[in-house]
Amino acid sequence: MENTKDKSSRADKNILKNQYEEYAEVRHLIVNELKVIVDNVLSSLDTNPVVSGRIKNFTSYYSKYIRLLKTGMQEPVITDLFGVRVICPFIEDLQSAEDLICNNFNVIEREIKGHYSFKEFGYESIHLLVRIPEKLTKKYGNPGSNIAEIQIRTILQDAWAEVEHELVYKAEFSPFDEPMKRKLAAVNASLSLADIIFQEIRSYQRKFSKEMSKRRESFFQKIEESTDELLFSNEQVKSIPPLSDESIINNDNYNISIDDLLVNALSAHNQNRFNEAINQYSKILELKPSGDICSIIYKHRGMAYFACSKYNEAIEDFSSSLEHDKNSYKAAYYRGVVYSVLKQYSQAIDDYTLSLTVNPYQSFCLFRRGQSYYHIGDYPQALADCENSLSLEPNNESTLKFKELLLEKLKM
Repeated sequence: MENTKDKSSRADKNILKNQYEEYAEVRHLIVNELKVIVDNVLSSLDTNPVVSGRIKNFTSYYSKYIRLLKTGMQEPVITDLFGVRVICPFIEDLQSAEDLICNNFNVIEREIKGHYSFKEFGYESIHLLVRIPEKLTKKYGNPGSNIAEIQIRTILQDAWAEVEHELVYKAEFSPFDEPMKRKLAAVNASLSLADIIFQEIRSYQRKFSKEMSKRRESFFQKIEESTDELLFSNEQVKSIPPLSDESIINNDNYNISIDDLLVNALSAHNQNRFNEAINQYSKILELKPSGDICSIIYKHRGMAYFACSKYNEAIEDFSSSLEHDKNSYKAAYYRGVVYSVLKQYSQAIDDYTLSLTVNPYQSFCLFRRGQSYYHIGDYPQALADCENSLSLEPNNESTLKFKELLLEKLKM
């Protein structure tokens, strides 16, 4: 049987406090620099996790020491005496953050910890035990431990962990009242569900942004093919023949969300399945969304019509977009582009001017309006627009080429 006196001496609070305080200053110096190192390691992440350093205070240290001693551990080792906490906005960031830390630190243990106060629920958190970089101990001295803990959580996981730690774990209290258990479990479940929903929204936004980017690239290429060739060559621009209706999907299930319909439409649009995209945009409009959403959908459908060289339909949709949102400067610009393709330059100039009234910082709009002025023979105004466009985008090759053409016309 273990000598009670020996066990008591190991638990002597004054002795432990002296040992704790001996390295206090060094621990603070090291944890502050450790926080900076982790922050730099995670700087490549787009979501900018919040990194904080912390030192376990003596009360918590002593309490944990005694708990470990009671389990029969001869020489209790506190591995989380000091460390770093990484708080990420989204679930998907947890793995990315962990990978970066594992690639930059000597990880000696990984654990998914959860304080499961109730059978069904409990927060989870990634805990990594890492060796303190040797350069820090050489710089500041012995901190009393060569191990630090790095915790990785989402914002909501951290919120639950902090509250539960105070209410249940730290107080060594487990509620016997069933209604109270259910309430705490419901809070935990709600936070977990919120984390999942936030991640789904972020994933949707990423997919939507990717499809939008592809769609813009395709649309602007069509604009260049339809307008610049008129400017720099005498050849007529060949229209893109309308696509067949083979790809139109006949789905009358309107339970699908507008968000899903829009992503489907953009995906079809980006793959040049324009009739299918038009069909999807039309289904969204049939659902009678709010005015601002209608403006966006009409604008997208107009772009699809333009891609099919259905110019009259495109003009109608861009006009409808402006009816629902008079500040939709892009719809005004796009309608001006269609008028330019149709060689209706006065109407094009009016639309470009309308667009620039709402947003004057559009180099491409100034360039297109300058083209229209060129086609009606107003070279001085064309040059003025060209110069203003270049002031916003000095190295645009098409605009620089256009300026050379204008200077030749004006013999300047």
